[in-house]
Amino acid sequence: MANTTSLRSRRSAAQLHALASVEREIRAQDHNGRRKYLRDFTQAYRSYESVLDRQQLNTLVGDADILLIGDYHALPASQRFAAALLEERAQPGDRPVVLGVETVFSRDQHILDEWWRREIDETELRQRIRFDLDWGYDWQPFYELLLTAREHAEGIYGLDCMPREDLRKIGARDRHAVHKIAELRQRHPNAVILVLFGESHLAPEHLPRLLRAQLPPDRPLTILQNVDALYWRAAGEQQEHVEAVRVGEDVVCVFNSTPLEKYENYRLCLTRWNREADDAPDAGPTIYNLIDGLLRFLDINRYSSHNGTQPKFLVDLLPEIHSATSEPHLRRLLSRTGTEAEAVLRKVEERGCAYLPQVNGFFVREFQMMYVAEEVARFLHHACRGLPSRGNTHSEKNENSDHFYCLTVEYALGYFGSRVLYPARSPKDEWLAPPKLDLNQETLRTDGIKSEAMAQQVGYGLGNSLYDAYLEGRVTRCALRRLFLAQLAKPGTAKEICLELVNGVQTAKKKARAAAG
Repeated sequence: MANTTSLRSRRSAAQLHALASVEREIRAQDHNGRRKYLRDFTQAYRSYESVLDRQQLNTLVGDADILLIGDYHALPASQRFAAALLEERAQPGDRPVVLGVETVFSRDQHILDEWWRREIDETELRQRIRFDLDWGYDWQPFYELLLTAREHAEGIYGLDCMPREDLRKIGARDRHAVHKIAELRQRHPNAVILVLFGESHLAPEHLPRLLRAQLPPDRPLTILQNVDALYWRAAGEQQEHVEAVRVGEDVVCVFNSTPLEKYENYRLCLTRWNREADDAPDAGPTIYNLIDGLLRFLDINRYSSHNGTQPKFLVDLLPEIHSATSEPHLRRLLSRTGTEAEAVLRKVEERGCAYLPQVNGFFVREFQMMYVAEEVARFLHHACRGLPSRGNTHSEKNENSDHFYCLTVEYALGYFGSRVLYPARSPKDEWLAPPKLDLNQETLRTDGIKSEAMAQQVGYGLGNSLYDAYLEGRVTRCALRRLFLAQLAKPGTAKEICLELVNGVQTAKKKARAAAG
């Protein structure tokens, strides 16, 4: 098994390449990162004491009276984690739970109460609390949190006050929030108070210190989410995926996303804020940045003028990006190529995005990093081969007897690329077929749907095994680059690659068993 340093490097390399670009763009638009109040947070949480498993985390959460949850406002996973934690904590027969949120001003509590009593609907709530004008982040994940609280909690309370834009007054907002939390304790003496507040407010000397002074009998637990320094350090742990770490006696950090996903979501917010109100955010810079990150990881020169160890002028093969394309528009685009629309629409609906090699187009309706990363890797696989499917919806499938194996290689590299760009994608959450290729080829030729389903299952399994081999140092980046560049048009090539991948995995397992014995 690789050591801590090499594991951290291999798991982080592609993300760091892509992250550099997005961080530069964010710094150019948002200069608040240099503020002392924000630096207090980043400097406070640089290391952790130990890794926590789910049971240990649940014990710490169960023992706390107040849960201070750090929110990265632009990341939907932050609000959805808070909703899941609230639902898990609000068990029948246990202590009641109340929710306090930074998103709603305390002055608007009466509006929140009207919604709680079902006197107003979602649209009126959103308008009257001036969510889009005064907050501006994604509504849906926040509203999901409110719905969860209305179903499982004893109350929902706004904790914030003006002014939000003036960081010179941010300390006054902290003092106001703590005063409101103290009021909640008086109103709900036996309840667990769950507070969702911006992560920078949770530096030790900010909200936590004020809260300890205001409510000394209560046992607070600060729950950070996806802190950069802690994430990169945890990437060196031997286990597949670190769910949480203990930072201090009353501080933990959970990982439900990656720094790259965080900042790409923030960049999408900045893009939306800088455009006209009715314009959808442009996913193009995000997609192109992820492609560039994977290219740098594989050491592929997108400006190369010749084929061989590099694809010729890959920069000219970048896909067209269709952001928030309506269904009728997407159908028209697909109809012009003779592409079956239903399968593409279904994929976009289920995953939020799809890459279609026949038109070299990227369709993005909802940004979900795991699936976007997979489609980026699929694009790169096609681009490295010169986009052989562009404008060709039928001939490759009919003429290439290795169609199944070509699909398998495509799914394998797509899954591998998604793990490289998004290591949080856990194979435990998916059914991955064992890498077996003793399949009935007559069935595969006559049943295209079954063929593709099998190719996906086997390809995902191979892609996951390839990622494990990369982490363990058994596969080099040079070898990975050759896989992406492999020309599959020659009969037998795709099958040969699949068998090499399977045999490599089986050989490694045999060696591991022999070493263990």
